[in-house]
Amino acid sequence: MKVAAVIPCFEVRAHIVSVVTEALTQLDHVFVVDDCCPQGSGDLVRESFPSNRVTVISHQENRGVGGATKTGYRAAFDSGYEIVVKIDGDGQMDTAYIPALLFPILKGQADYTKGNRFYRPDYLEKMPLTRLVGNSVLSLMTKASSGYWRIMDPTNGFTALHAVAAREIEWSKVDERYFFESDMLFRLNLARAVVVDVAMKARYGSENSNLRITSALFEFALKHARNCYKRFVYTYLIRDVNAGTLQGISGLLFFTFGAAFGAWSWLQHATVGRDASAGTVMLATLPIILGFQLLLAALSYDITNMPQRPLQESLRPTPPWQIEDETSPQNRASMQ
Repeated sequence: MKVAAVIPCFEVRAHIVSVVTEALTQLDHVFVVDDCCPQGSGDLVRESFPSNRVTVISHQENRGVGGATKTGYRAAFDSGYEIVVKIDGDGQMDTAYIPALLFPILKGQADYTKGNRFYRPDYLEKMPLTRLVGNSVLSLMTKASSGYWRIMDPTNGFTALHAVAAREIEWSKVDERYFFESDMLFRLNLARAVVVDVAMKARYGSENSNLRITSALFEFALKHARNCYKRFVYTYLIRDVNAGTLQGISGLLFFTFGAAFGAWSWLQHATVGRDASAGTVMLATLPIILGFQLLLAALSYDITNMPQRPLQESLRPTPPWQIEDETSPQNRASMQ
C-alpha cells in the first residue's frame, strides 16, 4: 500500500526539518501543512526538501491542528495514498514506531491506529504530572463519548488512518482545534471502524505543547457530553434498538424517578419536622438501586458493542478478477 505522512505545523520551526527527515526514511511522501505559522515553518521545509517527495500546503489563516490535519488528509487521499500517518511537528513522536502503527492496518485488523503512552509504566517517567492526570481524566471521558472502551491516551496525535475509513467520516463536522483527536474517535465509532492502540514511548525535550490540559478539561467535558448523547441516540435509537437501548432508557427513568421522589419527599417531611415512613423511603430507594443496576448493565453492553470487523474488510469491493476466479468452473469443481 502507498503510505504518506501528514504533518501540521505551527510554531515548530526548530523541529520540523528533523521530523520531515525522519518521516521520509519510513514513508513514500510527506504532506506538510503550514497552519499560518508565524515562524515560516512551511517556507523552511520548501527550502530544505525536494518537491517530488514533500508537498507543502499553506493556510492563509490559522485553523488549528484539526483543520491543518484535515487539509493534509484531503491532499494525501486525493493523491491516491491508501494509508496516512499523522505526525506532530514538535518532535515528540518517535518515527521508529511508524511500522508498529501501520502493522494492524496492513494486516487488515484495524482501520485506525493511535499511539498509547500509558501502556507501560516506564513510558510515563518523563511525562509531567499535570499532563499525566489530565490525560487520564480525558481518557475516561473519551471512552464514554466515543464507545472505544479499550483505548487510552486520546490526545495522542500519532495516528494512522486507512482510506476506506476516511471515506466514511463527515469531515465537515470534525472539530478543528485540540478536540480533533477525541472527535475523530467519536466519528470513527459512528462509522463502525476498528481502532487499535499501539504502545509507544513519547519523547520530551525543549519543545512546548500548545495544549494546556488543565484549561482544556472543562471545554472537553462539554464536548464529550454532547458526543456521548449523540452516540447513544444514533447507535441505540436510530441505527438499532437492542438490549442496551432498553437497559439505558429504563435505568435512567428509574434512577431519575427515585432521586426526584426521594428529594421531594425529604423536603416535604423536613418542612413539617417529621421522619419519612419506611414505605416512602423504600419507594425512593428501590428505583434508585434498580436504575443504577440497569445503567451498569447498559454500560456493560456498550463495552461489548465496540466495532469488531474492520471497514477495509467489509466495505472494500472485491476486485472483478477475484470474483471470476472464485466462480470459475475449475474452482467450483475443486470446491465440490
